[in-house]
Amino acid sequence: MSDEQTDTGTGWPQPAGPVRPGGPAGEPDPRPDAPDPDELSPLAPQGPAQPSDDEPAVEPGVEPVDDGATVDLTAVSRSGEPAADADEVAEPVGEPPAPVVAGRSRWSTAGVMIAALLALLGFTLVVQLKTTSTDPTLGATRQEDLVRILSDLDARENRLQQDIRALEDSQRQLRSGEQGRQAALDEATRRADELGILAGTLPAVGPGLTVQFDSGVKPISANRVLDAVQELRGAGAEAMQISGGDRATVRIIASTYFLDGDNGSLVVEGRRLTGPYTITVIGDPATMRTALNIPGGVVASVRGDGGNVTFGEREVAEVSALHVPIKLEHARPVS
Repeated sequence: MSDEQTDTGTGWPQPAGPVRPGGPAGEPDPRPDAPDPDELSPLAPQGPAQPSDDEPAVEPGVEPVDDGATVDLTAVSRSGEPAADADEVAEPVGEPPAPVVAGRSRWSTAGVMIAALLALLGFTLVVQLKTTSTDPTLGATRQEDLVRILSDLDARENRLQQDIRALEDSQRQLRSGEQGRQAALDEATRRADELGILAGTLPAVGPGLTVQFDSGVKPISANRVLDAVQELRGAGAEAMQISGGDRATVRIIASTYFLDGDNGSLVVEGRRLTGPYTITVIGDPATMRTALNIPGGVVASVRGDGGNVTFGEREVAEVSALHVPIKLEHARPVS
């Protein structure tokens, strides 16, 4: 190879001067639309061609050469003429694209975050394991011993549950017994109050009557008063007392007796009363009044002796006189 030719790497010799298609080296191309031979040179500068003050602008109608393209010398025949088909020109060979730096940065950040989260999760698991295994004795215990301990705990729990149920049953029994005792106490209190009223040891109030006896030609006898008391008891009287004109009052009970005294007086339970006499009674007013007004009864008898009987209904009649409790010497309750 001569000194005027250089190796282009394509296997073809390259003349020292610029190759001009269509003619020998050093002669201009006679074609009017031929491109500038400098533009076909592989030594043309890379990048887009920009006109400057020293370089002339590209003439209209002339295709500029791609800055990144490389003219394959095989497209030029050995005689200097261009190839017949443009498809025969080889594709420009460029450098491989550089890796995207921004994408690598994003993946690196995501990897760092994932690693940090995994580290935090591992730290949490370690702390939890240390917290739940604070007892070194249990940690060193065999599996058989752990099973035995668990069985003992279950048995103890069962015993405690049984104790709780037993205590709850006892509580219910105590409450029911207390309720029963309270009910019995209430019933006993009620019966004691009733017996106290009947025995004359307790005062009583309630709806009732006042029955006043005025004497006429004959004084009011003890028999007339006793008849009146009997009629009232038969009509449902629950509590009674008798008062004289001198405001002396005696409680009437089952054992009360009546006697005729001097000068038309009346002796009740050993106490002397003078007329007029007033009986205050607690019960159904209408029933008791009817009982005294029956034909041939108390009212008719008193009026036949020249006396008079006056009734007065009371919404609240008060029997306040008390009788001394009777001490029983022979009677006993049946057990």
